[in-house]
Amino acid sequence: MASPLPHPPLFRQRNFSALWWGQLVSLTGERLTYLALIALLAAHTHAFRDARSSLLLSLLANVMLAPVLLFAPFAGAWVDRRNLRHVLVGADILRSCLILSVPLLYLVTHSVWPVFVLLFLLFTCGVFFLPAKSALTPELIAGPQLLTANTWLSAAGIAATAVGSLGGGWIIDRWGWASALYLNAATYLVSVAALLSIRYARPVHGAEPQAPTLRGYLLQVRDGLSTVRANPRVGLALTTLAAVWLAGGFLHVAGNLQIQRAASMPGVARLGVLMAVLGTGSAASAWWLNTAGRGLPRARVLAAALVLAGAGLLLFAATTRFVLFAAAAFVMGVAAAPALMVTETLLQESTAPGLRGRVFATRDFIMRSVLLLAVSAAGGVTRQWGPQAALVLAGVLVLGVSALAIARLAPASQTPR
Repeated sequence: MASPLPHPPLFRQRNFSALWWGQLVSLTGERLTYLALIALLAAHTHAFRDARSSLLLSLLANVMLAPVLLFAPFAGAWVDRRNLRHVLVGADILRSCLILSVPLLYLVTHSVWPVFVLLFLLFTCGVFFLPAKSALTPELIAGPQLLTANTWLSAAGIAATAVGSLGGGWIIDRWGWASALYLNAATYLVSVAALLSIRYARPVHGAEPQAPTLRGYLLQVRDGLSTVRANPRVGLALTTLAAVWLAGGFLHVAGNLQIQRAASMPGVARLGVLMAVLGTGSAASAWWLNTAGRGLPRARVLAAALVLAGAGLLLFAATTRFVLFAAAAFVMGVAAAPALMVTETLLQESTAPGLRGRVFATRDFIMRSVLLLAVSAAGGVTRQWGPQAALVLAGVLVLGVSALAIARLAPASQTPR
């Protein structure tokens, strides 16, 4: 008789299958929410014709980012003390209730300011959810399967982007942005059901964090920063990810305005199609990384992704034709996939279980800080010189970061996969 495999295929493992399907459904709902919020602001500003349009887009991004900047380092230390599955379930229940309240509150007040308060609370839940999910994955999956698991989890996000973006644009343009938010509230509850089916008991780690004090938290933040800086491969991966977040911040403000002003009719269907094309580019990149690109040095792949991200931004700035917008979105998707998958795996492999919450919270803090600076700068540049100038500036900055990363992280570029 043939000996059994040391580890069953991932989708035959109950824990991974439940995590993957739950994330696929809830991430699809989150893509609906992003489009719905853009549609809400479009309706509130008369199809972005009001002078405050870029300001409100910047404020939306800031509200999404502020909880990470305020709470992420401390949330990571709190997550390290808790049952990770319980953290995920509680966060999704709260997110379902909050996203359900957004359209109800706006319909009563006809003001975006109470909506921004709810969104702040919504994304505060995400501050706890994201590091807990990243910390839970290596506790559910055996080490040899970890990169494959992260690839599949990234693929869930890619599929969610494609399905949620295409379907979301169609739903919103026909039934309104509120319908998309109600649907997202339901997807969070599906994720709760999937998470509850996971068999998980919190392991006892060798060194538990000490009692929470301000000094202790600051020391834990320092430990997280030291961990992510220690390995040059991790440094290059985070540099790539930061550049992708920078590009995303400019696309959120200047890219949205560029798309809407180039459209013959207002709506979010075109934006949904472009997000789906971006997801297709990420899917193609993920497939290549796990086939022909598997033997290439990770660092060189990440450096190439930076160049592609800069080129995609410049292409976005150079045109008002939808077909070229789609080409730029595809290139940006190709650039995003390596940063997401390789960074996740490197941090999981190089971090002790009792520290993962802090390390991933620190990563989130750094990335969202970059995004906050990007959307703030994009809002100012767009108001002063227009969306095309903002996109050109972003492209030049990303290409500059790519040159700096290649020059200063040369040892990492020689490290094989």
